[in-house]
Amino acid sequence: MQDRFAEKMSDPKARADTRLLGDFTGIYCRGKHRGAVRTPLASDGVVLGVYGRRVPVVCEECAELLVYAEQRRAFCPKDPKPFCSTCDTHCYKPAMREYMRDVMRYAGPRSMFHGYAVQGVRHLIESRNARKAAGAQSAAEHEG
Repeated sequence: MQDRFAEKMSDPKARADTRLLGDFTGIYCRGKHRGAVRTPLASDGVVLGVYGRRVPVVCEECAELLVYAEQRRAFCPKDPKPFCSTCDTHCYKPAMREYMRDVMRYAGPRSMFHGYAVQGVRHLIESRNARKAAGAQSAAEHEG
């Protein structure tokens, strides 16, 4: 494991984001990959204790996505980090980006029943505000 990764994952916001990705991926995997063999995730994030006692139990395909997402989250060039869906810098490979989009589309609405109602509402508000700000900035650039 890299020292730089451990340093980046010591940030409480990065840990919370990664935990949320793990939980959402778990929801997705349970719903979409029912017949697959699922095991507890083995990753650098798990070693650092990012997930606490709730280590995601996922199939091999979803584990690959989570390991990739841990790295992308840790080394995000933006500060503060925006939601990936509203970011102008796409650091995910196209295939992984589409896979994560599918995970979020599936798990997002179902997360309300898994204890994420407040975070879901907050996400909707922050996404709407980010889109408004991006639209206003784009309009200002076109005028000036």
